Amino acid sequence: MAFSFFSTGTTSEVNFIPEIFSKLLQAKFYSQSVLPAISNTDYEGEISGQGDKVTIRTVPAVTINDYAGSITTQELTTAKVELLIDKAKYYSFKIDDVLAAQADINMLESASNDAAEGMRVAVETSVLASVVTGATTIGSQTTINQNGSDILESILSMAQSLDTLNIPEEGRFIVLSPEFISILKKSELRQAYLTGDAESPLRNGKVGMIDRFTVYMSNMLYTPGSGTDSGYTHVLAGHPKAISFASQFTNTETNRMESTFGDQVRGLKVYGSKVVVPDALVVGKWT
Repeated sequence: MAFSFFSTGTTSEVNFIPEIFSKLLQAKFYSQSVLPAISNTDYEGEISGQGDKVTIRTVPAVTINDYAGSITTQELTTAKVELLIDKAKYYSFKIDDVLAAQADINMLESASNDAAEGMRVAVETSVLASVVTGATTIGSQTTINQNGSDILESILSMAQSLDTLNIPEEGRFIVLSPEFISILKKSELRQAYLTGDAESPLRNGKVGMIDRFTVYMSNMLYTPGSGTDSGYTHVLAGHPKAISFASQFTNTETNRMESTFGDQVRGLKVYGSKVVVPDALVVGKWT
């Protein structure tokens, strides 16, 4: 008989430590989601709950002048951008005393895996949909051939848009749906442009490199079911400085159930996202 981190009876609160479970969830969420790889997450430590506002100071633009014997000193000014932590998702489940005592698996590990994956799907879907309107460059509707003859051209066009706006090459990303990853792998030019390593793809969806993009896969990309863009997957490409994303599991707790023998485990994840450098994000509408 194996025992989980959830004990039974009145001692459940002793063995279940909310802070540990919360950190475990956050770590698993980050190992599975593409969001930490394609966004700036520097402000997460400032979150205490839903409704918080994180003030982001943008990098000032330094003016370059011609020297003709004298200089003028510029006073640097920086604009402030507010990142509102205005969204929240929760989980709540029961650990039955009898099942926990008889389980031959680690209930804490199993529950955290499932909760982290569920959060990834919910949060990633929300954030990837919310940022598509914030980009400077939003491409027109494009049909990608199944043989892959034009997918590389579309990717290189997105790279050119970033080049034109002087976006740094290091750290660039592109997020494709599984359908387009499959097309890319079948294309004739995959040998020349798509590179990877001998290891299996990482759990956060990293696939390889193409041009100067790190390629990620996500089936959470925004694909509207109605309207003028119905059926078009909104592919994202850019630099992580484009998007600020912050999230935190702010409430994780356990309670004894009143109507049954078991523990209720519940938690709240708050998050927010914003496109803070629109030039560093390109959106493609592909089908």
